[in-house]
This record gives sequence, C-alpha cells and structure tokens, in this order.
Amino acid sequence: MDLTTWPQISTINQKNYYTEYLKRDDQILPLRLIQEARRSVLADKMISRDRDRNFPQANDPDADGQDVDMDDEGIDDGAEVESDQDISGSKVIVIHPGSQNLRIGLASDALPKTVPMAIARRWKNSESEEDGGEPSPKRRRLDDGTQVEHSKMFGDDFAKQYNQMCADLKIHMRANKRRVLPNSKELIVNYNKRAPPDEIPTHNDPMQIDWTEIPKDPKNAPGFVCGKEALRIPDNSNPRYKLFWPMKHGWLNEADYKSKRDLYEDFSTIIEEAIKSQLGLRKKRDWGQYSCVFVIPDLYERDYVTSSLDMLMRDFGFKQVSLIQESLAATFGAGLITCCVVDVGSQKTSICCVEEGLCIENSRLNLKYGGADVTETFIKMMLFDHFPYEEIDLRRRYDFLLAEELKAKVCTMNEQDISPQLFDFHLRAFGQDTRKYNFKTYDEVLLAPQGYYEPALFDTSEKLKGRRKLIGPSRDLYDDSYNDPTSAAQSTVIELIAPPLPTNGHTNGDGANGTSTPAGEKKSMNLLPKLAEAGRASASAVGTPAPDDDDTAMPAEDEKAAESVMAPSLRDDVLPVMPLDQAILTSIYQAARGDERKMREYVEKIMVIGGGAQIPGFHVFLEQRLKERRPGWAKDILIGAPPRELDPQFVIWKGGSIFGKLRSSSDSWIGRMEYDRLGARLLAYKCMWAW
Repeated sequence: MDLTTWPQISTINQKNYYTEYLKRDDQILPLRLIQEARRSVLADKMISRDRDRNFPQANDPDADGQDVDMDDEGIDDGAEVESDQDISGSKVIVIHPGSQNLRIGLASDALPKTVPMAIARRWKNSESEEDGGEPSPKRRRLDDGTQVEHSKMFGDDFAKQYNQMCADLKIHMRANKRRVLPNSKELIVNYNKRAPPDEIPTHNDPMQIDWTEIPKDPKNAPGFVCGKEALRIPDNSNPRYKLFWPMKHGWLNEADYKSKRDLYEDFSTIIEEAIKSQLGLRKKRDWGQYSCVFVIPDLYERDYVTSSLDMLMRDFGFKQVSLIQESLAATFGAGLITCCVVDVGSQKTSICCVEEGLCIENSRLNLKYGGADVTETFIKMMLFDHFPYEEIDLRRRYDFLLAEELKAKVCTMNEQDISPQLFDFHLRAFGQDTRKYNFKTYDEVLLAPQGYYEPALFDTSEKLKGRRKLIGPSRDLYDDSYNDPTSAAQSTVIELIAPPLPTNGHTNGDGANGTSTPAGEKKSMNLLPKLAEAGRASASAVGTPAPDDDDTAMPAEDEKAAESVMAPSLRDDVLPVMPLDQAILTSIYQAARGDERKMREYVEKIMVIGGGAQIPGFHVFLEQRLKERRPGWAKDILIGAPPRELDPQFVIWKGGSIFGKLRSSSDSWIGRMEYDRLGARLLAYKCMWAW
C-alpha cells in the first residue's frame, strides 16, 4: 500500500523537455519596466497628438492635421517623461571619488566642486604622532636617535640609484648639446646648507591660513570634520583629531581601519557632507528628487561597486542611479569615440582603450603609483641635497600641503629647464610665526617625475599593507569562484613581476633551500629592481610588445599562463607597477589583439588626463619615450590633451555630467522599486559592460 495519498509524478522525459523561463524580455523585471515605460510615453504622445487635432491652436505647427512622426519626437526610452529641469541636468548629481580628491556637482554645472577625500575624527593621537612620531618619508637614525648623514639618509639603495640617475642625466644632456656646469650639484648643496629661514611676525603676513577652530571644551567639539576643514585642523589640537583617507592607492583603505563598517561609514559620510555643503542640499528628504551618476574605476572590485550602489539607493535615497566607468566617462568629456585613456591620478594610474563607447576589457590596467609618489620622491631628493627645512614631515597636515605646493611649483620634465635655480616658500604652522625659506634646485625637479618610468625609485613597501584584511575578493553566488574582473593587460603586469610558480612542492614564498620567506618580505616581494631591469629590456614577458617593429600575437599557452597568475592568492600579494610607457604599449597591444591597423589607431589617439600629469613637459616627455620604444611608429604616436581647454583633472567628471543628460543613457538607470526587489543582480542588465 502507498504511504501517502499524494499522486506520484512521473519523471520528465528529457528528450521533450522545454521551458521558456527567462527567455523573453517580458519575464525579466528591469527589461519589462523599460518596455512599459516606452509604451506609456508613446501613449502619452498619442493622447497629446489627438488633443491637438481636436482642439487646434493658432500657433500650433501641427494644426493642419499632419501626422507626427513618432521617431522625430525624441521619445524617451527611460522610465519616466523627463521635465526640462531633468534634461538640463539640474536634478542629476555626478560623483567621482578618488584617492585624494572627490569631484562632485550637478550635471548642469560647468565644473565640479573639489573636496579632499579625507575625514578627521576625534582620536587619542593625530596621525603625525603615531608610530613614535616617525616622519614620512622615513629617514634612518642611529641607535642613539641621531640622524645619519644626508648621503645615507634613505639607505644605500636609494643613494646609489639617485646618484646613478644624476650621472645618466648629465651624460644625456651633454649628448644633446646642453650646457652642464661641472659643479652644479655642489653649488646647490652648499647654498642649501647655509640658508637660514627669515621669520615674519604674524601681523606682517597677509597670507595667513584660516585654521579650523575647535572649541576648547571637548564636550562641544564635533565628532568629525570633513573636506578642506579637516586638513586645516592643527595637529596639536585639543582634543586630538586623526585624519583618515577611506580610499588609498585606488583601493578602499583597509590598513587604517579596524572594521569594514567604519570604513564604509567614513566613505559615506564624506560624500554625504559634500552633498550638503557643496551642493546646498541640506535636507536629506529632498534627495529623492535627484538622480545620481556614480563614476567607478575601469578595473573595479565588485564589493566596492555593490556597496556604493547600496549606499546611494538606500542610505541617500536617490531617485535612480547609473554607473559609468572612468575611461568611458573621459571619452564623453573629451568628445572622442576611439582613444587610449591614460589617467594619472594621485595614487594610481589607470590605462584603458575605448572604442565606440565601450571599454576594451583586456586593455584595462591599474598601476599603483601617481602624483603622491612624485611628491614623496621629490622631498626625499631635496632632503638628500640638504633641503633647508629638514624637519618636513608629510604626515603633518601643513607639511603635506606645502609639499604638494612645492611639487606643482618647481617640478618639470623639460630638459632645457634644468639648471641651478633659486626658489622660496613660506612655512605657516599653527601657533608659530611664518618662516620664509630660500632653497636651490638642480636636477631633482626632473628626476622625481621620472619615477613614472623608473618605478623602482618610488617607495612601495607599505602599499600592500592591510590588503584583504577587511574585504575579501568577490565570489560567485553559485560555484563560489572568484569573479572580480580581470584583464589580459593586468595579467601581463602581474606575470612580469610575480615570483616563480611553485615547483617541487614549494610555495611561491619558499626559497631555494626550502625555507619559507617571512610574511612581510613576501608581500613586498622586493621585485622592483627586477621590474626596472625589465622596463629597460628590449622585450618583455607574456605578450608585452618589444620596442622593434615586429608584432607577434601572444601564444595561446602564454595567454592562459597570464590569466592563471590573476588568482586572488597571488594577485593580492603582488603590487602592479610598470614603467608608464611600457604599460601604455601593453594596454594598446591587448586592445588590438595583434591587429597593426588598430594599434596605430590607438597610438595616434592617446589622451593623458588626471592631476598627476600636470607637470610641465609631461606630454612631450612621454611621447618621446614611446617613440624610443617603438621607433617604427614615430610618425604615428601622438599624445594629446583634452580638447576645449578643459582641465585634465575634470575630464572624467565632465563626461559623467554629459552622460547624465543623455536620453539614450536611460536604459542604464537603476530605479528604487526594481532595486528593492532584485538588489545588485540588476547590474547584469543595467551596466554598459559585462558585469
């Protein structure tokens, strides 16, 4: 007898099995909403046309009864009929977060507002007082605490490399028939040694800094301060405030936080305060009337994108949100269709080839160096040559701003400007009289920016500190595999500097004798000397183009090997750095996939943007380096700046504002109702790239 009265269902015949589940657009919520909106708009247009026919007006151009061509009416493909204010961008907020600065503004604005991506929170010590007050850049000290001589201040390796670069530059200048004084370096060193500062009383200094006032009563002191005001809090304030940067080196800054929640809270707070202070939207309940265009990196991390989307939709309550990649936004801002975008930021440099409104996935590169590394290297070189302000510490807020000012003022990549030159600056510290310093420079102003082409010059020892401490790599929901996006170009960089693959049962950190490498050494890898040698070589590993004219395709087995090194266990332990000129050619090679016509098309349209590329002569120097690597393309290589005299720092934001005003971009908007139902799964239908 059967144990149940429920009927038994026979097995499905697999030969005749068929289903239409999720095979039609009307079965997918995001696509169905778009279709319904289109029908609704079309119905409204037809009702309006019939009304005009029945009640013609004297000034109506269609009063004669002619049919209106619906294709010419500019029917919106979006979810709603937009008003004139929405079309003009006055109800669209464009947000572009970076490691150092946040660009934010309405799409109707000509230029964005720039806010430091920093927040100061009440803390027991300021950032300059932690770790025993050790200055940055770090300088060697003897056992008794006294500082070593200047020639060994930053170690023998730095001294050797710096002296070698000075000698190479002198030889290069003589070969180009430029005048070189034999004792130029000695002249500036001797001058800087005996250049005491001049003190200026406070009442005689018209350029005094407006410091952020902190109430003397700690109970009335704010819990946090954001933006420019945070950078102007005195380091010795009472109570103390510590400066936090939620983004660092193009990643979320896991090293300085103890929990993931605190990290995302600071990230959200900075953007929220910027909307209130810079855009004047003080009441959060009004934000539901606004749409938001959020700019994300080309080579993004899924957790960052999904968390940011959740913040914009749930915490901020925007009406709808759209995501756009940085390089694609740059082409919108510059008005280009096909180009190779080189974005040199403060702490990262990204490269990507764009064609017909799409980022070429295999061409995406994210290198972990930028303008901040040039600033630190410049200060190290000046201290090496007896900079008169020897107490400079980039962890102090006013010294950090001073160093950025000096870099922008004196650094250059024009060889004809290399000569002993006299400069001055004013040091303004809280509670102290202003001090005026005079100093001389020689080749430091050019050698520091040359770190873009000699990455071994930059200090990268702590850039992987705290990596994956709070946020792990994204995993697929079904097979639990890692699904953060990768690219063949990024794989090439990792393959070039990665340690040898495990052999004979040893791990990547094992030495030849079978001993394990300490954890700290394993993360740093000490691979920059190897990278520098590879950068000078005529050819490089795994598909990186050689400097001759032979264009050979990457073998299939080598391409698979390049992809295999992107496993998270290795990818997160290797810092991607490569000479800038070599990285650009690598990106172009992967975008063209061996097609010489395509490669020439990209090298003719290289657009350099970002604040880190604003050094005088940067474009000319980069163009010359590329021509030296590819002499056969010397007539084709062209480095261009953004058109329309647009500031290179604002090109990406400007592209986001243009994108936010386009009717054709409506398919990428994520509404609140569909996000509440589907969450981040919507990105598979709403992104303009393969999510």
